[in-house]
Parts: sequence; C-alpha cells; structure tokens
Amino acid sequence: MKHTSTILIVDDQLSAREVLRGLLVEQGYNLALASNGKEALAKAAELTPDVILLDVMMPGMDGFEVCKRLRADPILAEVPVIMVTALDDQDSFLQGLEAGADDFISKPFNHTELRARVRTITQLNRYRRLHTERTKFEWAVEKAGDGYLVVDDSDTILYANSQARLYLGLPTDKDEPTTPAGFLELAGKQYHCEPEPAWATWPEFPSSSAQSPRYLVRPESSTAAAFWLQVDTLELPDRSIRGWVVHLQDVTAQISLGYDVWGVQAMISHKLRTPLFSIVMGLTILQEKGITKFLDAEMAEMFDMVCQSVQHLEQDIEDIMQYIDMPTLTKPGTGFEFSQLESIVTRINADLDLNTVTVSNQTGLSIAQISLSKQAVELVLREILENTKKFHPQQSPTVEILVSLKNNGQVSLKISDDGTTLSPEQLAQIWTPYYQGEKYFTGEIVGMGLGLTKVALLVWSVGGTCRINNREAGPGVILELILPLSKRNGELNE
Repeated sequence: MKHTSTILIVDDQLSAREVLRGLLVEQGYNLALASNGKEALAKAAELTPDVILLDVMMPGMDGFEVCKRLRADPILAEVPVIMVTALDDQDSFLQGLEAGADDFISKPFNHTELRARVRTITQLNRYRRLHTERTKFEWAVEKAGDGYLVVDDSDTILYANSQARLYLGLPTDKDEPTTPAGFLELAGKQYHCEPEPAWATWPEFPSSSAQSPRYLVRPESSTAAAFWLQVDTLELPDRSIRGWVVHLQDVTAQISLGYDVWGVQAMISHKLRTPLFSIVMGLTILQEKGITKFLDAEMAEMFDMVCQSVQHLEQDIEDIMQYIDMPTLTKPGTGFEFSQLESIVTRINADLDLNTVTVSNQTGLSIAQISLSKQAVELVLREILENTKKFHPQQSPTVEILVSLKNNGQVSLKISDDGTTLSPEQLAQIWTPYYQGEKYFTGEIVGMGLGLTKVALLVWSVGGTCRINNREAGPGVILELILPLSKRNGELNE
C-alpha cells in the first residue's frame, strides 16, 4: 500500500501558513497546520509527521524551544525538522543546530527549492522508517520459534532465519557465506515431501488441495521418532520480484498430542466394547433363532435396521481403535517380510468375503523386508481392501496386488481394482482425515473416513510414499505404496 507523507506546518501568521500549504497541497502530501508552539507539540504527538516545517520567530514558545522539546520526546525525536526563518546570522543557525534542526530555509524562500527540500527529506525519512521497521522485523523473525524463508520464483533461498537454517542443515550463522541452493533441493536431503500432489505446483498451492497441508517428514529411525514440519507459503506483495515467504512449523508435538487424545478415546472405546459385544451377540442369537418369524412386517423391518446399525457402530469403534493404536505399528528393526503377504491377504479376504484378489511377487522379493510391522501391513491392506469393496458398485471387486522392486532399492506395492473412477478433487483429498469419497457427505457410507489417512501416516513415518491414480484400462483406481527396504536387505539382488 502506498504511503502518503504527513507534513506539519507551524507558523503564527495565517498568511505564512497558507503560502506553505498552497505550495505543497498539489504534491500529494497530508498537510496539518499549527499556529503556535503548544499546538505544534500536540499535533506532532497525535500525527507523528514525516516532516515539520517550523517557523523560528513565534510569540511565547519560539521554534528553537519547540525543536528542543521534540528532540526530548522518544517518539518524536527522529522526526525531521526544517526551520523556516528570516534570521540569517551564524548564531541563529548554530542555535537551531543545537536545538536539533535538520535543515533551514530562509525567508523569502524559493518555491522550487522548498518543494525539492521537502521531497528529499520525506523520501529519506520514509527510507529510515522502512529500515527501522525491517530491523525490528528481522529481529523478531530471528527470535521466532518457527522457520521462515524467502525464496524467489526459481526456488532459490534469498533469506532464512536461524530456525529455518537449523531445520535445513544450513550454517546457523547467517553471515557465513553459503552456496545458493533451492529449498526443495535442501529439504530433500533430510525430508520426504508429503503428500505428493500438494507439492506438484510448489511454491504455489493448488486450490484443489487447499485442505491438504504440505508436510516435510523425517522418517522414524532406530534412534529417533518421526519428525514433522508443516509448510505454508505466502506470495510476496512486492511486484518487482516474484517470490514467496515460506513458513516451517514443527507440528510433531501436535501430532503427539493427538495421540494422547486418541488414548482417551481408546479408553472410552474399551468401555463401549463390552456392552456392545453383548448387544451384538444377543441380536445375532435372536437372528439365528428366527425371531422375525414372530414379528409383524413393520417390527421385522425395524429389527433388521437395528441389527445393521449396531454392526455399523461396531465397525466404527474398531476403526477408531485401530487409528489410535497406529503409532505403535512402526517398529524399525522388526520389519515385515513379503513371504508373509499371501497368508495375510488370504485371512483378510476371508474376513471381507472377497474372492477375486490375486497377489504377484517379483522373483526374489519374498525375503525382502520393510520397516513396518506385520500388524501395520495387515492394517494397511485391510483398510485398502475394505475400500475397494465399499466403493465397488456391486461390492465384489477384482483386485490385483503386485509387489516389485524399484531401481532405487525401494519396494512398490501396487493395488488395483475395477471399482469406481475418482474425480480430481477426490484424488487430491484422498489422504485427508474424515474425507469420504462420496458425492455428497451423507454419512451413509460405512466407515469413519480414516482408513487412507492411517495408511498415509504409517507409510510416511517410515520414509515411504503414497500415490493414487485412476486406471487407464477401465473404471477403478491403482493405489501404489512405495516403501524403503530395511537395512538387512543389503544382500538382496535386484
């Protein structure tokens, strides 16, 4: 926003004030007038002007005294003062300098010279204020607990505060010379950028992913838990250079706090499980005994509706329980071998009544091991296969699971189905908690909308990546999980 300079004109003669006002009114300034020293001090305190044009010879409090009082005020001490005087002797000039005047204009003054003097001083004062504000801002940013950077349109880092330097592994002394580097290049040395779709248009944020934050995730290791940074960007308002302010916020504590909240939810869920189990068992026995034969049509329909609702409630509680238990499912050093994959899929198929799920393992990959525990892998596959059934038009999908080794030594787990084709918005939001892929959020789809979020968080926490795309050959999607091999796979032949 353009800054308009304020000029305070102080003179005891109305004609002199009007002359100065007439000379400056067309120059785009905000003009204020004062007729004596007392009024000048009051208006200066109210307005904090950019320049004060101060007459020397005034009755009562003269210009020298006004200037001294201005310089004694901490807020007004640096406001430029131009003394307008008919005195031309050296002693008067020295007295003005001692009082704190910045410049002098002698009466009668040259109109062009006065405008030029005022313009120069207002510009210098504006620069001084900007410099002061920038110094204050830089001090505040340097002391901030979050990381702040400025990157240009080519992603080169122009500025990074101390916390951002710490996060990115740069020298913490900002005066120490460093080789210009791109933000994503530096971040990629320590972190994984998740979820991938949100980073595709970096540094701009795609509108379709507005609800999906960007994260930098340092995967869990044997010596440290996963570390999470949320990344936000804001385009610089300065149109002379296209650039961005990058905000790095450590959200690891918030995620941990979320786990504590889930722990409370877990206790509540356990309290619900016992009576719910009794209700489910009771209803099941009544169904097996053919209770509906003794009910009229309306009551039989109501009984079936109660049974279905209880089944949905039981499944929702199980969803929440698994989501709460998720942090315990990444166990570096006790990984999962793909030789166990088929037995897990067979068990899930039986539970979900799926008959057309096939598993293909690349030769030699059965001994490959990833950092996720067996429990975590089973949870991931169960959630994905439940989704394939839930969103298939007839709840009977044909699913193919393909395990292969990628060139970079990671394992690809591709799960394709012939169910529903997703819209671009659904693909962008798929990893968002409580997002359900139905056209209208009616809540009628079974489940809490947590399944794929659990999958993503588990995979990201061990340094993996999640991708999802529509199938080209027909309806349905291909969900790919790319997982790093654990260290014990060094001898694995590619």
